[in-house]
Amino acid sequence: MYSPQSLHRWGITHSESMERLAYSQAFRDPMAMERANLLNMAKLSIKGLIESALSFGRTLDSDYPPLQQFFVVMEHCLKHGLKVKKSFLGYNKSLWGPLEMVEKLCPEAAEIAASVRDLPGLKTPLGKARAWLRLALMQKRLADYLRCLITRKDILSDFYENAAVMLEEEGAVIVGLLVGLNVIDANLCVKGEDLDSQVGVIDFSMYLKNDIDDYRSEERNGQIAAILDQKNYVEELNRQLNSTVQGLQGRVDSLEKSNSKLIEELAIAKNNIIKLQEENQQLRTENSVIVMKTQRRLEVTQGDVDVELDTYKQSRQGLDEMYNEARRQLREECQLRQDVENVENKLVVQDVENELVVQVSMKQEMEMAMKLLEKDIHEKQDTLIGLRNQLDEVKAINVEMYQKMQTADDGLKQKDEMITRLEEKTNQITATMKQLEQRLQEAERDRSTAEEGTRMFKQDFANKADSLQKQISQREKQMLQLETDLKIEREWRQTLQNDLERERETVAQLSAEALQINQLKKEFHRMHDENRQLKGICEEQEQALEELGCKLSESKLKIEDIKEANKALQGGQVWLKDKDATHCKLCEKEFSISRRKHHCRNCGEIFCNACSDNELPLPASPKPVRVCDTCHALLLQRCSSTVS
Repeated sequence: MYSPQSLHRWGITHSESMERLAYSQAFRDPMAMERANLLNMAKLSIKGLIESALSFGRTLDSDYPPLQQFFVVMEHCLKHGLKVKKSFLGYNKSLWGPLEMVEKLCPEAAEIAASVRDLPGLKTPLGKARAWLRLALMQKRLADYLRCLITRKDILSDFYENAAVMLEEEGAVIVGLLVGLNVIDANLCVKGEDLDSQVGVIDFSMYLKNDIDDYRSEERNGQIAAILDQKNYVEELNRQLNSTVQGLQGRVDSLEKSNSKLIEELAIAKNNIIKLQEENQQLRTENSVIVMKTQRRLEVTQGDVDVELDTYKQSRQGLDEMYNEARRQLREECQLRQDVENVENKLVVQDVENELVVQVSMKQEMEMAMKLLEKDIHEKQDTLIGLRNQLDEVKAINVEMYQKMQTADDGLKQKDEMITRLEEKTNQITATMKQLEQRLQEAERDRSTAEEGTRMFKQDFANKADSLQKQISQREKQMLQLETDLKIEREWRQTLQNDLERERETVAQLSAEALQINQLKKEFHRMHDENRQLKGICEEQEQALEELGCKLSESKLKIEDIKEANKALQGGQVWLKDKDATHCKLCEKEFSISRRKHHCRNCGEIFCNACSDNELPLPASPKPVRVCDTCHALLLQRCSSTVS
């Protein structure tokens, strides 16, 4: 293990004295030792990544070495203390399990988990976990997601052992350090990268430093302070703009709510007016029906009264006539009686008396008939009185209905007035809404202008920040190193003498390890060169294979050439065997897989392709065949001499 002083000479700075005590306890507890080492490596990787990214000044990609080392360190931290789970294929440690639980704890991580599941090239849980870490870093939410995860110890206990980094205080410290990565912009291509088969090895050579670098960052404090002030000013301006926009949005929402309420009230008022109009129409129809019924009843009762009056008048006239006739008969009878009394005297008295008795009985009957007629008249008068009372009641009902109609008309007038008032209010509300819309448009214009100003301001400051990022990183280095150096010197001034011998031993060990690392680097470069040479040989062999393929396609032509060679041998030429020739006869280059042997059809010697790429017809074969350069020149000279 490495001592704190040796780590400090490598560029590791510590501000907590408890970490030193943890190192002394780490020798007793191996898990604590591993946690302390992982915490230090996480600090180194995060610090180195931030400093190099700020000095780099551009968006980071997947090939950036500090970023790759950061992912390797994070993978080691997350793998520490993972429980071994049994599956069908055996025992494995799945890093994807706890990271997949972040989706349930933080709904914002559902998009990352879904995109990781949809990636076609990922087959192993480790590859999915690596893709998840890269996507979370690009979103600048890696610290937030891991903070949600470490707060749920009950869930993590299902995946990690009790002494794991994620369940101890070191995990919270690492998550707190990850917040600083939000200043980094990364554009990582996860889809085309082979994340399943990568080997996570930490390269310690990236974190080796010299003491000279600790004193080169003193000139950047002022520039860092100026840039931080500018950044704070821009953030404050952005907050103010956001607050104004939120206030305008709240006013617009309140106006929309009030407008919706007024529209609802207007709709309710319109519905009430429609209901009142319907009720008024119903009352008018009912009133007209009642008036029609009362008029019909009055007409019927008036006809009955007229009929009864006619019958009464007719019966009264008949009775008067009968009474007059009876009086006339009585007078006549009196006269007759007087005449009979004068004429007959006593003889006709009895007959006259009998007639008088008959007349008296008839008179009594007439009086009884008169009484009956009077009773009928009185009854009809009573019925007339009842009908008149009914007419009075009908008139009173009509008066009441007329009053109700007047009250309904008054209510309709009032409702019409209310409708007009509501329409005026709606017009006023629409006018105010138009004014508010105009104000909202003006506010949006102001917001757009402010956003444009902020965008220009951000562009200006981004240009300035690009030039000052290197200075910021240097200032941060200086500040952190100075603070930590002061604390270490104050706290460990008394223990330096005791630790000096141990530091020398550890320095010797580290120098030996550094030499080993340098040797490994040299060996790596040598292997890399050998790999390049092998790649070149492989390319040559591929070219040779391509030539072999072409030669195989020309097998028929070679057979014909062999036949021609046989003919030439029969003619007396010497055909050299392949095993007898190891070098080209003209250029004397050695034959190989890429440099093949070719016979000249004229002289029978073996040449390379470059020295025998000519074709001419020979006496043995009318078709053009392969000849060497010397034979080609001789044959051309012969042809020219024969032609001349």
